[in-house]
Amino acid sequence: MLTIKSHSYHRSEYINSANNLTGGVYEKINSSKEYLSLKEKNKSLAEENARLKEMLFNTKDTLIGKETILSNLDSVFTVKKAKVIKNVFNTRENYLTLNIGKRENIKTDMGVINDKGIVGIIEKTSNNYATVLSVLNTKSRINAKIKNSNHFGTLVWDGKNVGYVQLIDVPRLASLHKGDSIVTGSESEIFPENIPIGKVDKVFVDNKTNYYTINVRLFNDMTSLGYVYIINNKLKEEKKKLENETISK
Repeated sequence: MLTIKSHSYHRSEYINSANNLTGGVYEKINSSKEYLSLKEKNKSLAEENARLKEMLFNTKDTLIGKETILSNLDSVFTVKKAKVIKNVFNTRENYLTLNIGKRENIKTDMGVINDKGIVGIIEKTSNNYATVLSVLNTKSRINAKIKNSNHFGTLVWDGKNVGYVQLIDVPRLASLHKGDSIVTGSESEIFPENIPIGKVDKVFVDNKTNYYTINVRLFNDMTSLGYVYIINNKLKEEKKKLENETISK
């Protein structure tokens, strides 16, 4: 200590060493704090994504510009974030459970997506929870189309592989190739048009019906889901009512 106090060089080296030691400790403490705050940051990012998706789904060309951001009164779709707290994917009738329910105005037949594409459709709700009919459910039926040709079909799951779903009832007139994108169709009352689903992997022809059955490789890893977004089409009931009235006549 006498050497350190009486010689400036030694004193400088001591201070630098002490600073290095405390700096390393503070860096580790800060890293720990950042790690512990990741949960809150992820939640904040998910909320921001929900707001951005809501704006995106309410623009016809799916591009957000200064003049295309709509007010809440003009919005057709609303988006809310939720977290998957249970994910069943090893049966033929798979489902998910979300940490959101009736108290947040979540209802049956709302669409569920994440950043990579569709996840499923809300099936049942309680005050604080909701269950989702996964796209990996043999009862699932979703309107979808080939992005490049706009030919429509019905998205189903054959219960075999968790990485693939099937697009059935596609006319043989449809032009398609391996790698083409499959997205949600405009006939869907639940999802906005052009939500990603997957890519064409294999194409089969049903000689009896003369339709294609397309094996679609999902963009989503349905075995690993975190935050998701719930979509509500505010005009869905109006459209259904009008169509039912038209059919009844």
